[in-house]
Amino acid sequence: MCWHNQREVVSSMVEVEGSNNNNNGGNRPNMNRFANLDQYASDDSNSPYYLNNGDHPGIALVSQPLISNIYNSWIRAMTMSLIAKSKLCFVDSSLSRPTLDDECYNDWFRCNSMVMSWILHAISHEIADSMMYIANTEDM
Repeated sequence: MCWHNQREVVSSMVEVEGSNNNNNGGNRPNMNRFANLDQYASDDSNSPYYLNNGDHPGIALVSQPLISNIYNSWIRAMTMSLIAKSKLCFVDSSLSRPTLDDECYNDWFRCNSMVMSWILHAISHEIADSMMYIANTEDM
């Protein structure tokens, strides 16, 4: 489950946490730190909206660019890299594109653009030329 779906779960946990006067017997973590979910979403290193200082459009996530005869090893390496960066949900459709008026849209758009750039830098120039104008990572 990616962050966009977790927001609803966390929101309900915050409400439950507040309703029982924080007397949870030490069983559950204190969810008060999630009170401002939109700010937290891009500040939490586990969030798919998080980008650290080392993340930039030209970063090499895989050692060799994709060419037709190394697809299996390339897709495995790319998947592991995207999982490590909490960005796989941008390409596997588990994080849906928010609407333009959603508070998360700007964070989603920024991260989607970053992931698209990483993918374009991880494939051969011939393949990249045919994918350059695709609008989002799900369609890549």
